[in-house]
Amino acid sequence: MPLTKKPVYIHEPTDLQCGQAVLAMLSDKTVPEIIELVSTDRETTLKQMFYALDCCGIAYNKERKTISVKEELPKICFLSLETPHCWHWSLYYNGLFYDPEYGVLEEFPPSARRYYWEIISN
Repeated sequence: MPLTKKPVYIHEPTDLQCGQAVLAMLSDKTVPEIIELVSTDRETTLKQMFYALDCCGIAYNKERKTISVKEELPKICFLSLETPHCWHWSLYYNGLFYDPEYGVLEEFPPSARRYYWEIISN
């Protein structure tokens, strides 16, 4: 499936499925479909994130970038955030954060360090 035209928010089914939820929101697939694709119902690695994006036909830039100011984010990207509890995947889409744990937000979810990978849209 190609990149979604507008993500529908998905709350992570378990505390370990933020990556699967982000991938589901980007692709319009379900979390169970993503779990099957990445072969885990636990934490997802960056390699698994890239693999799923490739399988879904979603273009992205493999370069990891540090971010501190929301205004510098590209239109669409997925983020790795150092939250108070753990490292966590999140989605930024056209001005909003679709965070599998914290909900739909206008500002960054609570995080100390932040990295992103741009999703390339046409």
